[in-house]
Amino acid sequence: MALGSALVTRIHDVSLGIASDMLVWPGDPAVEVVPRLQISKGDAANVSELRIGTHTGTHVDPPVHFIEGAVGIDQVSLDVLTGEATVADLRGHPGPLGRADLEGLDLAHGTTRLLLKTDNSDQWTKPRPLEFDSDYTCLSVEAADWLIEHGIELIGVDYLSIEEKGSQGHPVHVKLLSHNVVIVEGLDLSMIEPGNYTLVCLPLKILGGDGGPARALLIEI
Repeated sequence: MALGSALVTRIHDVSLGIASDMLVWPGDPAVEVVPRLQISKGDAANVSELRIGTHTGTHVDPPVHFIEGAVGIDQVSLDVLTGEATVADLRGHPGPLGRADLEGLDLAHGTTRLLLKTDNSDQWTKPRPLEFDSDYTCLSVEAADWLIEHGIELIGVDYLSIEEKGSQGHPVHVKLLSHNVVIVEGLDLSMIEPGNYTLVCLPLKILGGDGGPARALLIEI
């Protein structure tokens, strides 16, 4: 299979499967997949009704998620959502992650897309339904500052939020989104080796949407 002029050797799907038994953020809408037309019942086709929140599973946060009047998911740059990305290994680092944790990654100069593989990824290897784990690895405000200072344009994490649950004012989200850093949450990096890949992450094009469930791929080339 070819991608442009480069030979694709392997494609990894790092998005969570959407189903009624999937884990959602506490208080977010539950997932419903309800058959409405069924060939087995005499209908001409199979058609289901899908009900999900805009931050279900693997999803992208646009600025309007926390900043009123800001850019919605349909205006997030596709140039940022696709391209070279580094998967960094931060397993064994309890959160909230700080400056020292990120400094220790020794990222290559010019890295703009960073995906963090942490102990959270172990969650996605367990059978469903999963229970929400409030002790997930996340980022501190100091880590958010570090990302901005080092020119990171997209940050991806392997749990349902980049920020500690209950953070007053959601400072990590606000800091990153106000500096146009794209946030991808809910990545399944459990089977991914740290290293460099090509990221393709395409959220649903919900006009003015405050979030977008996405299919995210990592491509080895």
